[in-house]
Amino acid sequence: MKKFFTSESVSSGHPDKLCDRISDAILDEYLEKDPTARVACECSATKNFLLIMGEITSRAIVDVKEVAKRVIKETGYDYKGSAFSSDNVEIIVKINRQSPDIALGVDNSLEFKSDSADRFDKIGAGDQGLMFGYAVRETEELMPLPITLAHKMCEKLEEVRTSGELPYLRPDGKGQITVEYDNGAPKRIEAVVLSSQHNSEITTEQLRKDLKRCVIDKVLPKNYVDADTKFYINPTGRFETGGPEGDSGLTGRKIIVDTYGGKAPHGGGAFSGKDPTKVDRSATYMARYVAKNIVSANLADECLIQIAYAIGMARPVSVMVNTFGTGRLSDEKLAEIVLRKFDLRPAAIIEKLDLLKPVYYRTAAYGHFGRNAFSWEKTDKAQDLKKYL
Repeated sequence: MKKFFTSESVSSGHPDKLCDRISDAILDEYLEKDPTARVACECSATKNFLLIMGEITSRAIVDVKEVAKRVIKETGYDYKGSAFSSDNVEIIVKINRQSPDIALGVDNSLEFKSDSADRFDKIGAGDQGLMFGYAVRETEELMPLPITLAHKMCEKLEEVRTSGELPYLRPDGKGQITVEYDNGAPKRIEAVVLSSQHNSEITTEQLRKDLKRCVIDKVLPKNYVDADTKFYINPTGRFETGGPEGDSGLTGRKIIVDTYGGKAPHGGGAFSGKDPTKVDRSATYMARYVAKNIVSANLADECLIQIAYAIGMARPVSVMVNTFGTGRLSDEKLAEIVLRKFDLRPAAIIEKLDLLKPVYYRTAAYGHFGRNAFSWEKTDKAQDLKKYL
C-alpha cells in the first residue's frame, strides 16, 4: 500500500534555531564552569532585539550577553545591512534562580528519603512528563528517511554558504522531504522543498539552478530520485529578509525538527537550554538510546519507547514499548527487559550518557538524534540484548 510521509528541517540561521543555539551555548558555558548548574534558559528574538530569560542556579559567573553575541556572529548574522546582528542587537536579560519548590524534589527525590535508597535515587525528576524515543531500520543511523534527508540537505545548504561556494546565501533557510512508502518501506522521493535566504543581487533563476546543483543533487540518494520527483526551490521567488528580522524566533519551537520529523510522537517538552536534571531532555535522550539498542540487537525493526515521570520521583511511573508488529519478542516482554537492563532514574541516565559535559551547543541544529557524535547514539548494549533472541 502506497503512503507518503513528509519531514522538515531548518538551517542553523532559522530564527527559532538561532534561539536554540543561544540557549544551549549559555547552558554549555555554565556546565563548563559548574557541572552542577541548574539551567533553564530560553530566548526570544525579533528584528533587532533579543530577550534571554529563565531560571539559573549556579556558582559560575557567565556573561550571557557576550555568549549570545558570539553565537549570533558565528551563525552568520554579521553581513552588511543585517537588521539583526551582534553589533546592533539590543539584549535584555531576565534570569532568576531556580524555584526552591522544584529544587526540593530534584536535589532529594522521594525515594532518597527511604532506608533502601542508593546514590541513583538522589536526583528526582525536575517535572512530570512523558518522553519518547524511536529507532527504525530505514537508514544506517536507524532514523526515519525523511528527517534524515531533510537534515542533510539543510546541513549542505549551510556548508555551501560558509565555505563561500555560494557566497550570496544568507543564514536563514529550511528544507522539506516527502518520501513515498510501499508496504512500510521507503521507495522513492516524491517532493523536495528547499528555501534559502539570499542577497539582493542574485537572480531567482540562478539561485534555483545553484541550489539544485550544489545542494540537492549532492545530498539526495540517486536511487530515490526519479523523473516524477518534484522540486520546489524558493517557491515564492525572493527570500531576502530572513532570520529574526523577517520572523520572530523562540527557543523550543522546533521540537519535531529536533526529534524524528513527526514519524514518532513527542511528549511536548523542548530540549535546548535545559540541564540534564530536566527529564524533558535527558530521558528523551535515554529513550532514543534504548530504542536504538533494541533495533541494533535485532529484537525489532522498529521501536518506540515511552517513559513517564512524576516530579520529585527518581523512578519512572511507566515504561511502554511498541514495536509495531516487528518485534521478535512481545512488547510486554521487551518492556520487562528495558526495566531490567536500563536504569531510567535521572542520576543514572546522567552518569551513563555523560550528560554533565558541555556538549549541547552541537545538538541545537540538524537534530539531536542520528548523529554518532553523541553518547545516546551508541549501541553498546546491543550485544548484551541479543541474548534474549
